[in-house]
Amino acid sequence: QVQLVESGGGLVQAGESLRLSCAASGFAFSTYTMGWFRQAPGKEREFVAGFSWNGISIDYADSVKGRFTISRDNAKNTVYLQMNSLKPEDTAVYYCARSTMSRFMSRRVGDFGSWGQGTQVTVSS
Repeated sequence: QVQLVESGGGLVQAGESLRLSCAASGFAFSTYTMGWFRQAPGKEREFVAGFSWNGISIDYADSVKGRFTISRDNAKNTVYLQMNSLKPEDTAVYYCARSTMSRFMSRRVGDFGSWGQGTQVTVSS
């Protein structure tokens, strides 16, 4: 079965960095788009970054563009999110997700059918 396990969250001060990892198993990792989403208290889950299965498309939310970098290692079945220059408004639970369909690129929550358990990122001012 599909499993996604995030790690790397924590408490940091504004301006610092964190690197999230998501270890995937139970499916053909290299044929699926992988994404990072986040959800702050009282808010809807929102797209952060996505990396297409073929490596051609990398997409970011405007709020993180230039600060966050998504990458993937198909040999290790792992996707990463490097987060630099963190701001208090980046505080949220961060989720790794797999697209529902293989060979399909999207940033819509509804197009991702498998999710990790989430990892908390807290940025203090």
